[in-house]
Amino acid sequence: MRNELIIFDTTLRDGEQSPGASMTRDEKVRIAKALEKLNVDVIEAGFAIASPGDFESVQAVASVVKDSTVCSLARAAIQDIESAGQALSKANSSRIHTFIATSPIHMKYKLQLTPDQVLDQAVRSIKHARNYTDDVEFSCEDASRSEFEYLCRIIEASISAGATTINLPDTVGYGIPEEYGAMIKSVIENVPNSDQAIFSVHCHNDLGLAVANSLAAVQNGARQVECTINGLGERAGNASLEEIVMAVKTRHDQLPVTTAIDTQQIVPISRLVATITGFPVQPNKAIVGANAFAHEAGIHQDGVIKHRETYEIMRAEDVGWSANRLVLGKHSGRRALYKRLEELGVEFESRVESDRIFKKFKELADKKHEIYDEDLQALVSDTQTIELQEQYQLVSLEVCSKTGEVPVARVELLHKSEPFDASAPGSGPVDATFKAIESMVNSGSNLQLYSVNAITQGTDSQGEVTVRLERDGVIANGSGADTDIVIASAKAYVHALNLLTSNQLRAHPQTEGI
Repeated sequence: MRNELIIFDTTLRDGEQSPGASMTRDEKVRIAKALEKLNVDVIEAGFAIASPGDFESVQAVASVVKDSTVCSLARAAIQDIESAGQALSKANSSRIHTFIATSPIHMKYKLQLTPDQVLDQAVRSIKHARNYTDDVEFSCEDASRSEFEYLCRIIEASISAGATTINLPDTVGYGIPEEYGAMIKSVIENVPNSDQAIFSVHCHNDLGLAVANSLAAVQNGARQVECTINGLGERAGNASLEEIVMAVKTRHDQLPVTTAIDTQQIVPISRLVATITGFPVQPNKAIVGANAFAHEAGIHQDGVIKHRETYEIMRAEDVGWSANRLVLGKHSGRRALYKRLEELGVEFESRVESDRIFKKFKELADKKHEIYDEDLQALVSDTQTIELQEQYQLVSLEVCSKTGEVPVARVELLHKSEPFDASAPGSGPVDATFKAIESMVNSGSNLQLYSVNAITQGTDSQGEVTVRLERDGVIANGSGADTDIVIASAKAYVHALNLLTSNQLRAHPQTEGI
């Protein structure tokens, strides 16, 4: 049995299905480039037929990614397959991932098809997908609740039809590691042509067992794991890529497989995904949480000082923590800044963009004595939102907040280069700022989330703000960073407004009727 474990990342597809985590095409491309730098084997870029925006995103990722295989999801339907094939036409290496439900409850109530009809539909779709690529993956949706004999039957037929990867998802997070691993082993042993395909798993975290189930599957013969950065995904999320990879690396005695992942890129891409989606990482999250390598207890601190391995089973540097903590300041020049940004995976589209970022860097350096990688990543994200400012630009903000008095904000905006200003009271300075902006733009949107995170330690830390607006079923995640939280909030609100008016967003990727 092969000992290479294929890492299939679905952050851009299943991760985006988290309510509120919708990404623009450019954001998907940015994350895809980071995934490529991480050495992910397969990048599932989206669900091409879901919407014109999803089609364009898959197409854009397929055009820029060269070293990873780019994949599009497709139902077991001819129109889905054709849309995926067309979107992937420019990919250096492509895969079509087609699926259909195989559990009795899904076939009866959702599909309203007989098992024979489901099998026929799967085989037709796989054969059609082979017209576009030799790399075809077939998923038995809700495999963990499917009948074993039928599962073996449809898998055998799918491999005969040309599927090269067979995925057995725990779609609803129902599996328990021992039984899920046993199912994988039994399927491989009982399907006559199982040696002609790679077996994959895609586990959801409804019971908090996604990573455990995935690793149990690997122990029993699975050689591809489908996962996401930070465990992002619909409902309780998916198996976390960073946890899967580091478990394999740390417990090679129990998991005798290897991955191609450059683990030092894990923390940077975790922060990138958190910034773009507006889903911050909890401090105690394994591997990428702020406390993952922190030691508060005196006994622990004493042990680590004497010998690191007393309380640390991994090195923080191995996942990108301290290895990427070069401090820049106001005396740092262009060369030092650009070199560090290059190491962080930031690419400039033009000299204008690099000049703009350098200018913002100098402005930040005047406010903040030491600038860390986290500051640089937030600075790049904040600066790149300028590309969307065709509609609105924040010109100035003045807030009066005083004990015993109602805060008042005065905001000046440019709308298509025409200046507007307004003042409004609020329950706090941020509330007043948002009300002043809305009094000018009348966006008709609803505020769904307001989140503030300190990027680094200290009172001079930049605050990174996420504002989630919803209008007519479309969700926009705006972000803004500044050492002044109220200004960062205004930036984030304006960014979200620009996204809503940019036509780059769409409704939930898998809505009723797709």
